[in-house]
Parts: sequence; C-alpha cells; structure tokens
Amino acid sequence: MAAASSSDYDGCGAESNEANSKWLDAHYDPVANIHTFSACLALADLHGDGEYKLVVGDLGPGGRQPRLKVLKGPLVMTESPLPALPAAAATFLMEQHEPQTPALALASGPCVYVYKNLRPYFKFSLPQLPPNPLEQDLWNQAKEMSLPSVPVFLEVSGQFDVEFRLAAACRNGNIYILRRDSKHPKYCIELSAQPVGLIRVHKVLVVGSTQDSLHGFTHKGKKLWTVQMPAAILTMNLLEQHSRGLQAVMAGLANGEVRIYRDKALLNVIHTPDAVTSLCFGRYGREDNTLIMTTRGGGLIIKILKRTAVFAEGGGEVGPPPAQAMKLNVPRKTRLYVDQTLREREAGTAMHRAFQTDLYLLRLRAARAYLQALESSLSPVSATAREPLKLHAVVQGLGPTFKLTLHLQNTSTARPVLGLLVCCLYNEALYSLPRAFFKVPLLVPGLNYPLETFVESLSNKGISDIIKVLVLREGQSAPLLSAHVNMPGSEGLAAA
Repeated sequence: MAAASSSDYDGCGAESNEANSKWLDAHYDPVANIHTFSACLALADLHGDGEYKLVVGDLGPGGRQPRLKVLKGPLVMTESPLPALPAAAATFLMEQHEPQTPALALASGPCVYVYKNLRPYFKFSLPQLPPNPLEQDLWNQAKEMSLPSVPVFLEVSGQFDVEFRLAAACRNGNIYILRRDSKHPKYCIELSAQPVGLIRVHKVLVVGSTQDSLHGFTHKGKKLWTVQMPAAILTMNLLEQHSRGLQAVMAGLANGEVRIYRDKALLNVIHTPDAVTSLCFGRYGREDNTLIMTTRGGGLIIKILKRTAVFAEGGGEVGPPPAQAMKLNVPRKTRLYVDQTLREREAGTAMHRAFQTDLYLLRLRAARAYLQALESSLSPVSATAREPLKLHAVVQGLGPTFKLTLHLQNTSTARPVLGLLVCCLYNEALYSLPRAFFKVPLLVPGLNYPLETFVESLSNKGISDIIKVLVLREGQSAPLLSAHVNMPGSEGLAAA
C-alpha cells in the first residue's frame, strides 16, 4: 500500500505543510460507499501470510443492504450479504497450532456469526440455544452479574481465570464497574450526560459524553480530568503505537476533526473533508501504524504514521503547560498545623497589628539609614544633580601586592566634570599605598575612567581590612561619594 502524499486535509480541502504533518496520505476515496462505526472495524491477518486485511461490517446506505466487506489495501477483496445490521466485529484465535489463522466473529441481529478463512463456520443465536455443558459454569457466573440498566459500551481488562474488571456504560447515563467475584457493581460513575464512547488507556477510563467533552476516571470512579471539545463527538477508539509504547484516545468530531489525546494533553489534530464516523488504528497491509477512517458520506481515508513522527504534548494547539495539570503532593495536616490554625483564627487581629508595627519600624529604619548614607556620602552613586557620578572598585591579585582599580563614570548627559580628587583611607599597619591621593582628569559624560593604584599587604598573618575610597571636590570637605573595599587575605604571605 503506497503513500500518495504527506498532507492533512483541512476543513476547506486544502493541504497543510508536508513537513509539519505526522501522517502520509495513503488513500482517499470519497465514494467508497462504506457506512459503519468503530465497533464494526477490525484488522487481522486472515490468511496467515503477513498481509493484514480490514474487516468492515457495513450498514449500507440508509441502514439498508448490510454487508460484510474485506478490504486489501484500498480495494474490496470479498463482499457478502448479512441478514441483519452488524453491531460489532472482532477477531480471535481458535487454534493454538501453527500457522495461527484468526477467525472472525461478527454480531448481527440476534446472532453471532463466526467466519474461518472468510467462510461461514459457526452461528451462535441468543438466547434460544442452551449453552454447552462445558461452558455452563462460566454462564452461571456471568448470570450472577447484574446491571441496573442496559449496557451500550463495555470495556474489559484482566484475565477471566485470575482477575478481571468490567466497565459498562449504560443507557441511564452511569458507568458501572464490576470485578470477578462481585455479583453487583462495585463502583458507579454518574455522568451528567449520556456516554458516546468508552476507552481504557492504561488504568484510566476515558469517557466521551453528549456534552462535547472527554472525561478521565480511575477504576474506582474518581474523576481525574475533563477536556471540552469544539464539536460533538461522533466516534472514539484507541491509538496504540507499540514501537514507542504510546497509548492515546482518538476522537472524531462533527466539525471534521480527529483529535488525539494522551490523558488531557492534545497530541495531534487531523482535518478531514467530511465528519469521521469510525476509526481504526493498527497494522494494515505491511504497515504497522495505519489509521483507517470512514466518513459520514461513505468515504474511506487511509493514513500512515511517519516512522519519524513523535507525538509531543501541545503539538495540536496552544494551551496551558502540562505542569498545570500535575497534582501537588500536599502533605497531610499534622497536629501542630491544626493548633497553629486555631491560634491564628483566635488571635488574628493581634497578630495583624504586631505585623503592621514591625513593618512600620522596618520602613523607618531603612529611611534613616538611607538618609545617613546620603548625608555622609557613603553611597557609591552620587545623590546630587550637580555632580552625577558613579564609582565601583575591583581588586586583583593574590598578594602581598594587589592591584586596586577604581572605575569612575560621569552619568551626566552633556556636562563634563572637572576638579575631582580621590583619597584612600586605610590602616597603615596593614597596608601601604604608593598613591593614596591623586587628581582625577576631566570626566567626559558616559565614559568609564579606570584609575589604578597598588596596595601592598604588610601583615604576615593573613589579616585583611577595609579600604575607604572617597571622591572629593577641591575646596569642599564633604565627599561626593564613597566606597568601602573589602580587601582579600594575602595568599602569597600565607604560602611563604
């Protein structure tokens, strides 16, 4: 089955960018005359030759002339009439010896027809014929399970002889979950609308409802998430990519979209020229990942997933990040937490007043410290508009001789600054500076002027101190700005 192109259909029939599509368009026939739904589609190697065929329980135009069709690639290989409308189709193995050729079971009217090698093999009618004596015990166990309403969707997991769970979506709008040893439903999920599909993805039951939404539930009935759809849900099925261990839900919508979800994260959106009424994903022909869709007008669409395609969360549309859906691991409430909550509830007014008092004191102390820094020019940035200066210092070296670089900048927009002095105050018992006092050249606005001097450490004990750098103007005793340089310890003396 060859791929024709690699574009997705949009709502107007145009083609999307080939590089952005995860699918190859293998076949599209708008007049294939196939009218069915997802439960009546099955993929199986009916002849044991490695070539997988598509089995279709076709309702026929307007629900008339139902037929069983088997497709190989895009062509109908065999076609046979059915006595009543088909309800479901499934394949299973009747024999254990090689080669294992699967048989086909088709539910049609009150009967289940079994086909082997595409020929009628067995007919089972319900409920006229008595059960086989060997199966009497199994039927007795099945009779013990009762439901309050008629089921419309079933989802089974596990093994009958060991442990199994059965989820049944019923016509009363509820989902009942039964286990192997339970005669009555163990859990009940009450929906706000009628279900239109039921799919199990790992341990999560995904339910589509007539309120145009998908819901995720645990097997105990706990609701996990809800996703709103842009249109009504017409069909649902499971997408399982074995090579990457991916399981996701496919939902065909009335607006011509097929949306693929992993939990509540949207992975991909496929646009089709007509509303899709049935979906089937699996091995078809010799391609492992093939998506088969039938439309409301009887069309057939076959797409092949690219081998390099990777489904990433958020690949379908822009939405909230995945971390938003993650549940926080909130610890349990301890006795201390409860006591503290009661204390805050009883003394809430007093605690608020104490907090406001401390906040006002903090603001007052910060304002006083800021005013003191401005008055004593302790800030490395000048606070006056006449001399807008900025100063920062860099110390380089391991010792005992350090290089002290003072970066002085005039932050004015147009006016230069002239007549400045730099003075360094230090402990003469610890340090020695050959240039402790020097003049500053003309400062052009916007330029950074590095002023270098050397500091020699005199202590052999690795003691360090602070050197104060003051920027002065000639004729004024108060500094314009200052900086405190924390000198490092002399590693050269320590090594010696």
